[in-house]
Amino acid sequence: MNFQPVDIAAFGGFVLFVVCVSLYASRGERDAAGYFLAGRNLPWWLIGFSLIASNISTEHFVGMAGRGYDLGLAIASYEWMAAVTLVIVALFFLPKFLRAGIYTIPEYLEYRYDARTRTLMAVFLLAAYVFVALAVVLYAGALAMQSMFGLDVGTGVWLIGLLAGAYTVYGGLKAVVWSDLIQGVALLAGAALLTVLGFRAMGGVGPFLAAADDKLHAVLPWNHPEMPWLAVFVGGLWIPNLFYWGLNQFITQRTLAARSLADGQRGIFLAAFIKLAIPFLIVFPGIMAAELFADRVAHPDEAYPVMMRELLPAGLSGLMFAALFGAVMSSLDSLLNSAATIFSVDLYKRRLRPEASSRQVTKVGRLTTCVLVVAGALWAPVVGGSESVFAYIQMFWGFVSPGIVAAFLFGLFLPRTPPLAAFGGMLLGIPVYGLLLWFLPDVAFLHHMAVTFLVIAAFMGATTVARPLAAPRVLPVCEDFDLTPARGARFWAAGVVVGAAALYAVFW
Repeated sequence: MNFQPVDIAAFGGFVLFVVCVSLYASRGERDAAGYFLAGRNLPWWLIGFSLIASNISTEHFVGMAGRGYDLGLAIASYEWMAAVTLVIVALFFLPKFLRAGIYTIPEYLEYRYDARTRTLMAVFLLAAYVFVALAVVLYAGALAMQSMFGLDVGTGVWLIGLLAGAYTVYGGLKAVVWSDLIQGVALLAGAALLTVLGFRAMGGVGPFLAAADDKLHAVLPWNHPEMPWLAVFVGGLWIPNLFYWGLNQFITQRTLAARSLADGQRGIFLAAFIKLAIPFLIVFPGIMAAELFADRVAHPDEAYPVMMRELLPAGLSGLMFAALFGAVMSSLDSLLNSAATIFSVDLYKRRLRPEASSRQVTKVGRLTTCVLVVAGALWAPVVGGSESVFAYIQMFWGFVSPGIVAAFLFGLFLPRTPPLAAFGGMLLGIPVYGLLLWFLPDVAFLHHMAVTFLVIAAFMGATTVARPLAAPRVLPVCEDFDLTPARGARFWAAGVVVGAAALYAVFW
């Protein structure tokens, strides 16, 4: 694609604007609470857009659109069921976390179980962030730039990593959420634009629905190798969703920084409603690419970049590239800040230097961010060997997510579950899931997650019966925090659930 001067100006101006606003918004944040949790003062609308911008990245524009090209609308279940999961997080998980006043999700495990369980989860998350999440975001972003502009993948990886790392190192979470707000609006607007252009190329909504009818079914047979309805509604899909939206520092950090429980809940409900619309902005273009440009898509993950290359007129290419670049940046800066928070608070401060001051912890966080950028960029080429970046990230989270979900569910709702049950269950998940992948490679990995979770739950249940805590743990209470629930929370929660059910009814 040949860029016009206006395209270059639009792209450069957008990136410069994001960096300047982020650095200005984060000025003065020098202690740990300010750097890692933005002073615990985020309003609901900023939380909501930051959640979406952090989540929607090239994993979606490249990976999910690619699955739409290949599989169809069934991949939308990750979005629609995520919206329902967000309701659970807002009503049941978030109040407990904010009441305890935690900085990180692993920190809650120490209050509920013990220090070694907290450390184990912190190590799991750091490893997964570097070898799964960071690498996927960097690689997928570089792949998109190569497909559109011919930029070498290796160069693209380092360009994205260094730019996002620069303002994340300086500004912390406040820089991240403000950049997320700008980039979130840009990427949603850009995705909407491409969807409209796709409908136009197809001849309208009616011709699209007729041509792609075989790919517009959101519910697939129970024995489908990737998205069986059994796993979607009552099985394994709940595990990655509960982990990702409720127990993943990468996502929950902005809700932990809410200025009140009501703001945290309202922000989550805003994100949930936006999630219901995401498949129409990302999956639909992937399906359109299969109808319009099948001869030009060498690999499913190239579907969305090809749509951009073929449909965008001169003058809009720079803006759309800026939106896509923003999607990469918003996810990457969130990952970097969350991973640095876990290392600094859960490992450095808790294990290595308990006497470290708030400023020292903040310095370690900045240094950790730099190291993570380099580690993620070095590992990113490994992701290129996978068949689909979306399948890669979803499958490999399965090594740790069933154990973490089980530990939290038992910890939140069964007060006499002992530390041994949680620690052993989190370790047990790795070999169980690995053996299932090895011996049953043709079975959907969502079923593997479900079986792994059931095995861990059985172990934790037996351990709890055999060696229950003598008395429930007394958890800390953050006295100066407003824990009043959002007004109308159940009404908005019901709206999200009804909306998801209606979408499934329409696209059954």
